[in-house]
Amino acid sequence: MGRPARAPRVVVASDSFKGSLTSLEVGDAVRLGLLDVAPHAEVVVVPVADGGEGTVAAAVATGWHAVPVPVHGPTGAPVSATLVVRGTTALVEMADACGLGRLPDAVPAPLTASSRGLGEAIRGALDLGAAEIVVGVGGSASTDGGAGMLAALGARLLDADGVDLPDGGAALARLAHLDLSGLDPRLAGTRLVMAADVDSPLLGPTGAAEVFAPQKGATASDVTLLEAALAHWADVVESHPDVPTSTNRSLQVRAAGVPAVTYWSMGGRMPGAGAAGGVGFALLAVLGAEHCSGIDLVLDLVGLDAAMAAVPDPGGPGTGPKCADLVITGEGSLDAQTLTGKAVKGVAQRAAGHGIPAVAVCGCLDLDSTSLAAIGIRRAYPLSDLEPDRGRSIRSAASLLRLTAERIAVDWLSHPPG
Repeated sequence: MGRPARAPRVVVASDSFKGSLTSLEVGDAVRLGLLDVAPHAEVVVVPVADGGEGTVAAAVATGWHAVPVPVHGPTGAPVSATLVVRGTTALVEMADACGLGRLPDAVPAPLTASSRGLGEAIRGALDLGAAEIVVGVGGSASTDGGAGMLAALGARLLDADGVDLPDGGAALARLAHLDLSGLDPRLAGTRLVMAADVDSPLLGPTGAAEVFAPQKGATASDVTLLEAALAHWADVVESHPDVPTSTNRSLQVRAAGVPAVTYWSMGGRMPGAGAAGGVGFALLAVLGAEHCSGIDLVLDLVGLDAAMAAVPDPGGPGTGPKCADLVITGEGSLDAQTLTGKAVKGVAQRAAGHGIPAVAVCGCLDLDSTSLAAIGIRRAYPLSDLEPDRGRSIRSAASLLRLTAERIAVDWLSHPPG
């Protein structure tokens, strides 16, 4: 009598469905649906994020130590954020400290919201003696060029009368002097890594104000004001003698006859400067941070490759190793942004590297099969197929995901398509 067919092994690695379910909640709903149809399946849930909301939660779920830290939210209200530590490495998340989810009553503040809370979280990591600080910058509520973050770390931004500027991107238009002499000296001996999948420049039609400020509540006139304020901010930073990195670049650019502000709009020369409302600019140009892919960092952090890779087959010696039979990823909306490096694309590419098919769950689908195939997704399963009303779909996401996972189990765990 032959050995019974082994149980299928599935890895579920979905981003959160923002405004509805966390990454772990998505994974749990999918797990239950798979087991409804294939009760003997081995289902491994791996929480993932792309450097934005959920990054700290993913780290905690994989054994990092959580440390509460008091910070100011995007509009100045005190909040308790969380940083996570493993060894001498700390990870801070902008979304948790001062992101969109921290806006009181969810009311946008596009001109006055600040990145100050992120700087306070970084200072908290310094207080713990971190030798390396990873900064996840997705989900920001502000467009202040990272000025608030620098102020929290000891910089002073002064107007023409020598008075400290208020927080927020709009105030940068009145900046007369930047004093970096008070920056926390511990930064000089600390490796900073910015985790972001945004390569946008600070300025211009693909920059922080033009592209991202409207998502934070900015009107057309607000965008014009913020663009001008960020251009002035870039000019002041670029010419500052205590910013050797940008000063050296300034000399090269001036030698080529390119105006300083124009230089900062040349995003190919500094990819990521426009991340998180320009926080990327301050991290890269002023603090000398390294730029890495947010999703790649998180996938390494949570051990996705290990979860997908071949493991000993419980059938016994000689039966060979088994890797996952299927990877299920997902996010709230599969759209054009998915193609630029969000969690779904990252997970699908890792699955392809192991020769494992990947499918996706989502709230709504705005990509055709060709676009999905280009990022390694064999098929997408939108909840809108079951519930076209967006509001009801969001409210019932967990139950809809469970039903969707039952469909996936029938399609892929019994008779996988070729």
